[in-house]
Amino acid sequence: MAVYYATKAYVLSFSEALHYELASRGIRVTALCPGPVPTEFQARAGFTIDGALNSFTLSAERVARIGYDGFMRGQRVVIAGTANRLMVALLKLVPHGLLMPIANRGMRRGN
Repeated sequence: MAVYYATKAYVLSFSEALHYELASRGIRVTALCPGPVPTEFQARAGFTIDGALNSFTLSAERVARIGYDGFMRGQRVVIAGTANRLMVALLKLVPHGLLMPIANRGMRRGN
């Protein structure tokens, strides 16, 4: 999961930088932060979405619509769903040392 989380952070930072650097050329870049989406990804990674995270899930179709709408509005970052936006805001208040145990509780290995 370390590589997965690091990659997510990189893509977010890279997308935000591209958003600003390319705006003057009329090129839009939007980073979509979907939150948990029930797809084959979790099964292939050996994880299931359970507990409190289950209430944050949105369908892939809904996330795609939210992302597209945000892109068309020129948003730099789109966080899909009200519950996910609230979670992101709250997590900014949590010390980084506690974030990994919290994330680990939401994703359980299905081994």
